[in-house]
Amino acid sequence: MPEGHSVHRIARQFALHFVGKAAEVSSPQGRFAAGAARLDGHRMTRAMAVGKQMFLEFDNDLWLHVHLGLYGAWDFAGDITADATMASANGRIGQTNQRGTVVGEHEDSLASIGAPRRTRLRMAEQEKLEAPIDNFPPEPIGAVRVRLLTDATVADLRGPTACAVLRSDEVQAQIAKLGPDPQVDSSQAAEDRFVATVRKKPTPICLLLMDQSVVAGIGNVYRAELLFRARLNPHIPGKDLPEATVRALWQDWAKLLAIGVQTGQMMTMDGLSADAYDGAMASRSDRHWVYHRTGEPCRVCSTPIVMEEIGGRKLYWCPKDQA
Repeated sequence: MPEGHSVHRIARQFALHFVGKAAEVSSPQGRFAAGAARLDGHRMTRAMAVGKQMFLEFDNDLWLHVHLGLYGAWDFAGDITADATMASANGRIGQTNQRGTVVGEHEDSLASIGAPRRTRLRMAEQEKLEAPIDNFPPEPIGAVRVRLLTDATVADLRGPTACAVLRSDEVQAQIAKLGPDPQVDSSQAAEDRFVATVRKKPTPICLLLMDQSVVAGIGNVYRAELLFRARLNPHIPGKDLPEATVRALWQDWAKLLAIGVQTGQMMTMDGLSADAYDGAMASRSDRHWVYHRTGEPCRVCSTPIVMEEIGGRKLYWCPKDQA
């Protein structure tokens, strides 16, 4: 499932290529025909991500709400910029941006930067630049729930968990159910809200970090890595954690999320040399402390990393460093 950084990156594609433009909205598979008709021909005015959920606003005070879930993806095609996060930098490559197209072991990645070009880009948990297109707009491929089309760019949505047209008050009600997202609100109040929520609950911290009503955007990868970076036993109840520890978790999440939004990768290791950094960006096996490393030696103490099922998801951790 896409974690928070992926959804923020998708929202930036919409902000760059769709906001300010009228869009033809349709449902090629037919399942969203009524909803598409309510948005068709209207100008997109805002693209916003909160945690794992995205909201696209139109000039008739209606919003398209999308939650990709396990199988959802957006396919962009036309004159698109591969990395919309770099649009404000005029194509300059920052220190944390990759050079070229990098394909990871478990996580394809894209980092082409520069002027828009007529091609395809799939965005979900992974990002994949596909073959250039000869004709625009291209024919829909597969079961496309929603198609958004402007004069230069098309976005096709497949397989979402949620796809609905909402009024502004309904959007606010959806957002109110979510915990804070540091990419949306980095204020002290947001941090205080997270700390207060965690410290009043008897639930293990490994489950609290995955609870989108506690904090928005964290998934299985970031959960495991945040807990290892804090050297926290995943099973400690939130109410038993010191305030300083919970605040440090929030601040580290804000840091890792910002890196993910900028690079398109869930890079969770610090202090790498330039060569090691490039290698980590190319392969998840060199990018994480514990995630997906069952039985491999801990990078700190050499104890084999363990994996257990909890809350229906796989949890990876070091039984010595996180004892």
